[in-house]
Amino acid sequence: MKGEERREQIFELVRRRGFVVIEALARRFGVSSQTIRRDINVLCNSHLLVRHHGGAGLAPGIVNTDYAARRISQISEKEAIGEAIADYIPDGASLFMTIGTTMEIVARALSRKTGLRVITNNLPAASVLHPYAELEVSVPGGAVRSHNGGIVGAPAIQFVEQFRVDFAVMSTGAIEDDGTFLDFYADEVTVARVMMNNARRVLLAADSSKFSRRAPVRQGHLSEVSALFTDRTPPVLAADAVDPGQTEMHLCGGKHDGEFVDL
Repeated sequence: MKGEERREQIFELVRRRGFVVIEALARRFGVSSQTIRRDINVLCNSHLLVRHHGGAGLAPGIVNTDYAARRISQISEKEAIGEAIADYIPDGASLFMTIGTTMEIVARALSRKTGLRVITNNLPAASVLHPYAELEVSVPGGAVRSHNGGIVGAPAIQFVEQFRVDFAVMSTGAIEDDGTFLDFYADEVTVARVMMNNARRVLLAADSSKFSRRAPVRQGHLSEVSALFTDRTPPVLAADAVDPGQTEMHLCGGKHDGEFVDL
């Protein structure tokens, strides 16, 4: 079992039980106590857990456990995707950013850029970017989702519609084999669609865990995407769901780092 997968399971155990014992975790996962302590340190550094004598508990303020768990899921893949997107977007560009944990990680990578104008309904991403004086960050009004810090509703839509930008940088909840990509909440998808419609190029960030998931709300189709950033070739290629050359695909991380092919 990979370390990231083990840490996800540790976090889920703490979420359900409230407290876990290091020695019991070591027996459960068949690893040393030192390995478990390192895992817990990683989770504590991410402000998800707090150390206690002999174990760990849930960090104060973690109420949206689903979002918190996703923040540590596929993190190395998301970081590679974020770096690739930051390399792709030139200094001085204008862009939308949608809601999601992947966008929060992309925001960290974009913080090294200069002259960007970022319009986002993602409060965690805006919080990452706003301290940098060389970046201009705008957020809409509207209702703030408690589970992920996303801003939705009519005021958010009206705000986004004022802009015409170079890039819409988006994440998604799932990608089906026919190239349809989906998410879980209609009000979030509505804002994301407006961003897509008001951008010159659409960049989709989706780690390979999204290929095996299902979600209820249609967000779009890969044929509408200018470039897909992912860590593994999606099954959609085998299904011939997208015309060759219509959508760029950037394979990020591992042996594929920096590789580019046409879909």
